[in-house]
Amino acid sequence: MNTIDRRLFLSQLSLAGAVAATAGFGFTTARKADEFIETEINTGKIRGVRSDGVNVFKGVPYGGKISGDRRFRRPAPLQPWTGVRDATQFGAPAIQAPRRNEPAPSEDCLFLNVWTPANDNKKRPVMFYSHGGGFVGGSGASQAQDGSNLARNFDVVVVQTNHRLGLLGFLYLDEIAGADYAGSGNMGMLDIADGLKWVNQNIAQFGGDPNNVMIFGESGGGAKTSCLYTMPAAAPYFNKASIESGPGVRMTTKETAAETTAMLLKELNIAPKDWKKLLDIPAADLLAMQAKLPFVPPFIEKNNSREAKQRNAGGFGPVVDGVVLPQHPFDPVAPEISKDKPLLVGWNEDEYTFFAWERKDTESFKMDFEGLKKKLEPRYGENTDKLIEAYRKANPNASAPDVFVAISSISMMGLGSVTIAERKVKQGGAPVYLYNFGYKSEKKIPGTDYAMGTPHAMDISFKFNNEIPPRDGSAPKESFFGGNNPDRFVASHHFAELWTTFAKTGKPAAKDVPEWPAYNLKDRPTMRIDTKCEVINNRFAQELAMWRSLGKV
Repeated sequence: MNTIDRRLFLSQLSLAGAVAATAGFGFTTARKADEFIETEINTGKIRGVRSDGVNVFKGVPYGGKISGDRRFRRPAPLQPWTGVRDATQFGAPAIQAPRRNEPAPSEDCLFLNVWTPANDNKKRPVMFYSHGGGFVGGSGASQAQDGSNLARNFDVVVVQTNHRLGLLGFLYLDEIAGADYAGSGNMGMLDIADGLKWVNQNIAQFGGDPNNVMIFGESGGGAKTSCLYTMPAAAPYFNKASIESGPGVRMTTKETAAETTAMLLKELNIAPKDWKKLLDIPAADLLAMQAKLPFVPPFIEKNNSREAKQRNAGGFGPVVDGVVLPQHPFDPVAPEISKDKPLLVGWNEDEYTFFAWERKDTESFKMDFEGLKKKLEPRYGENTDKLIEAYRKANPNASAPDVFVAISSISMMGLGSVTIAERKVKQGGAPVYLYNFGYKSEKKIPGTDYAMGTPHAMDISFKFNNEIPPRDGSAPKESFFGGNNPDRFVASHHFAELWTTFAKTGKPAAKDVPEWPAYNLKDRPTMRIDTKCEVINNRFAQELAMWRSLGKV
């Protein structure tokens, strides 16, 4: 790999979900359930479990059949059931590679999970999370995002969904398949909107307030949240949002999506008029074909001249079809439909170290500044020298690997986050709050002496307050990314309290944390979240000035 850019980042997005599914991530698991809990929703009775002061309902269906003749279409109506349906096991995730400690993936995957302190009449804020994994992987059962501690420690209700992904969730057929397949390029997003509608209709039975719902998500979940913030189908069902390490400024155009569909049909030797043959192909074969197609980022960069010259067809993500997704989420402006909904947006300081860990990249941490120039030139061309110079001037003690991580991390996640914050401010509606997560893990990137710092995906277990000492008093286990330092428990509490307070009030706040001012274009305040949190005005001013001169913000 000679360059780090948005395409590289997005080609790895699904790994964040995979990591969360397979790794321990160092959070406390609940003790054996002490009792069953029953409640009634609009389709029948369900039975979950109460464990350590939290009621947990897993694998609750929120939509009907989406396989067979419903493939690429809106779900069949969910049929009521008689008796009491078990809700103690996770539901199937969307079609993808098998996931550790979860059911086998299935086309019929419209299930959600709920964590609540009590099924009473208390109107708690609802935190509705969209999992990471790009638009191709992940699930609402990923271990690091277990909602028990948020519910228990901060008196909120947490909801997470499984929904269609990849080719089965985002294949654009609108132009060849007729009215029954309208919106086909956004089925995965419409599934999530259906989950929000389910919350509106049922969450009062779980002690939640249907009129106080926060949507949030990390990585691919941040991009999904960006889309939900723009979608008429979701708008009635949430009140505030948080986009974390996944700024979805732009999505795929209809033209690009149509070319992707044409490419797929050609690879399968199916004429466009015979597109219905797609309904008979086993889902596993479609998944294999999805992996063979060229990758294209589902987030399209600002001022992407390449799109005009080469459509980069081949990938699957939300489509700006003018109906389900009326516009690019934050381009050219923030969406009017969510003008009055407060927003959090931000990124982790060392996003790139996750991808170095995943790819076993050790060479990037041995290079000198001449090597750095060679590594960045394929991406930045004649601007490479002045970009490196700007970073060295702003960070005079930084090594070449430090500069590489800083440039790579902000180009992946920071520039889009700043763009979103600025466009939200210019809209003149509800406030937007910009953050950086900065707690530093001492764990080293394998094969190097370079600490991971604050890698992509490390924020998941922190914001879910899953970095806490064991409740049984035993010695804490090492966190997968967060390391061994007990300071991480303080940083996790700060993060979780800021997010849950935002869910409750629309303004993030926490004990022992400075007041967090809304972002503005004069002071540009950014909250740095760590063991000791601080507000930093006009953070990365020199670096962002350089990026602006390159037209990247």
